[in-house]
Amino acid sequence: MSSSGNRGFQVKVASCVLLTVLATGCQSTSNTATDLTGSTRYQTSTEPTDSRSSDKQEIARVRTSLAAQYIRKNELDAAQRQLEKAFAANSRYAPAYDMMGVLLQQEGSRLNLEKADQYFKQAISLDADFTQARNNYGVYLSQMQRYNEAVAQFEIAGATLGYEGRIGALENLGRTYLQLDNHPLAAKAFLRALEGNRNSLIAHIELVDLLLEEQRIIQAQRLYDETLILVKGQGISPRLLLQGIKLAAAQNDITTRQQLAQQLLSAYPLSEEAKQLKTWLNNPEAPWK
Repeated sequence: MSSSGNRGFQVKVASCVLLTVLATGCQSTSNTATDLTGSTRYQTSTEPTDSRSSDKQEIARVRTSLAAQYIRKNELDAAQRQLEKAFAANSRYAPAYDMMGVLLQQEGSRLNLEKADQYFKQAISLDADFTQARNNYGVYLSQMQRYNEAVAQFEIAGATLGYEGRIGALENLGRTYLQLDNHPLAAKAFLRALEGNRNSLIAHIELVDLLLEEQRIIQAQRLYDETLILVKGQGISPRLLLQGIKLAAAQNDITTRQQLAQQLLSAYPLSEEAKQLKTWLNNPEAPWK
């Protein structure tokens, strides 16, 4: 399998609990949606006037929603203050604990990363059906390289029908299996993601590499062609260019291989993919690394 530099579990903390390519939603009582392969979208709301409502659950909900907005803007101290008010209003409001875990993960220091674990656990303890918290906790566990634990959380989220972030959870599950070097289970997870959403870009890209690894060139080419349609107008990444070069080489399509190789070396000369290509060009008989 290619070590393309774009592979692996894409969990950035400071830039990436609010990260890459999903738009997940909430299954349970949460009003937040975290993109675990990517960015995080949150429900918007206005500043609450606590005196206008005796509903402490609603106060906690609104404060948590506000905290999410502050996290998105990287205003972490303001987010912390909102979550403290959420806890004061309702100390058993699961989404507030989940959001505190996201906040601490976003801050990223060793001490706060350690604290985040307990907040995610508390959110799930308070609401075992809070699927978004399981997905978020899985991202955290993957970041901490606790991959087997992450798999367990993503399996639950990926099997929860009706959860808006289910496809993202399956994508995360597949990428976590890649970290565990379990390619058959990774492929199964990505196939499940495609069954749920044929437009899953992550599943397409990862499966092309897995199919190439197994020398299933015809299936890989078909999926690669679909991928190019999905990214049309967005520009082609170095990883996709390298996949195209591999497919062309496997099919003896010298013209396409040369065109894509020139494009990769010209547009992304410092990329890991360009480095792999140069290594292969110096020894075409060697397997791709």
